[in-house]
Amino acid sequence: MEASEEMSVRVAIIGASGYTGGELLRILAVHREVEVAAATSREYAGKPITHVHPHLRAIYKGMRFIEVDLDKITKADAVFLSLPAGVSINYVPKLLESGLKVIDLGPDYRLKNPEDYARWYGFEHPHPDLLEKAVYGMPELYRSEIARAKLIASPGCNSTAAILSLIPAIREGLIDLDHIAIDVKVGSSEAGRKPAPGTHHPERENVIRPYEASGHRHVAEVEQELSKLAGKSLKIAFVPHAVGSIRGALATSHTWLLEGVDEKKIIKAYALIYGKEPFIRIVRGPPVGYPDPKYVIGSNFADVGFAYDGRVGRAAFMAAIDNLMKGAAGQAVQSFNIMMGFDEREGLTYPPLKPA
Repeated sequence: MEASEEMSVRVAIIGASGYTGGELLRILAVHREVEVAAATSREYAGKPITHVHPHLRAIYKGMRFIEVDLDKITKADAVFLSLPAGVSINYVPKLLESGLKVIDLGPDYRLKNPEDYARWYGFEHPHPDLLEKAVYGMPELYRSEIARAKLIASPGCNSTAAILSLIPAIREGLIDLDHIAIDVKVGSSEAGRKPAPGTHHPERENVIRPYEASGHRHVAEVEQELSKLAGKSLKIAFVPHAVGSIRGALATSHTWLLEGVDEKKIIKAYALIYGKEPFIRIVRGPPVGYPDPKYVIGSNFADVGFAYDGRVGRAAFMAAIDNLMKGAAGQAVQSFNIMMGFDEREGLTYPPLKPA
C-alpha cells in the first residue's frame, strides 16, 4: 500500500491471510499514522493480498504476501502476530531483541503462570521471563500499563466478552465471588479460516451447540484477570456455545448479588466504570433492551448491560462484541494506538453495520 508523507510507523503482520489478519489489514488501511510494510502468509506467499482478501481490492493494490523473513520484518517499527497457539513463541523473543513493539493476538503470552500452558495448551512455555513482561491487552483494565509496554498479549474473543461483562460487578463488590457461571455464544468465524467438521459453516448453520463445556482454555485468562480484580483466587464455570451466526459473541455471566445490592447500585457501577470508555456502550431499556452482537458487527464497540432479578437475588451481566473486532483485531489496534501514543480511537471509528 502506498504510504502518505504523514504515515510515520511501519507495521508488519505475521499471519495476515486469516480472518483476523484480514481485519487488521482493513483497519490499518485507514489508520492515518501507519504504513503496512509487510504481510506474511506461509500458504499464500507470493500471491496478492487480494487473492485471499478480495474485499480489499484497490486498497492493497500490487502488494503480495511474503514468507516470514525476520530480516525484512525487523525493518518495521511494530509487528502484529495472528498465529495459532504455540507458534508466536518462535518469533516474539527475536522481534523484541530487534527493538520492535509486538502485539500478539495469539494466546502464547496471555497467561502469567508458565504451568498453565502445559495444562491448557499442551506445551511447556520456553520463555517464562517474557510472560511477566507481557501486558494483557485490554485497555479497560490496563491502559496505563499498555502505554509503557513493548509486548502486548491481546485477549481471546470469548474471554474479552466474559471479562467485560463482569468488570463493574467485581470491581464494585456487587456479587458473590464463589458462584459465577459464564455462558458465551459465538459465531463461526471464531474458529478461523480453515474448515473442520465442527466449525465449517454449513455444519454450523442453525446450530446452538455447547463445546469444550467442561474446560475451555479461555477460562484460564478469565480466571486470571477476574482474580486480579477481586483480589482473591476465583474459580469460574465457563461454557461456550457455537451458534449459527458468522460474527459476534455474547457473554452472559450468571451471578448472585450480595445483600443490599439492588438495580440502582448496579446502574451506578456501570456508569462509574464504563461511562468514559470510548468503545463501551451501556445498553439499558428499549428499543433493544439487552446487548446483542447484531448491533456491534464490524465495529470495535462492546455493548454491555444486565438483567436484575430481585426475586431470587440474582443478576445476569452481559457483553456483546464482534469477535473479530473488539474480540481480536480491533482491540489489538486499540492497544497498539495506546502503546504508540496515538489517539486510542485512530482507525477504529467505524460505526457498526446495519443490517448485518
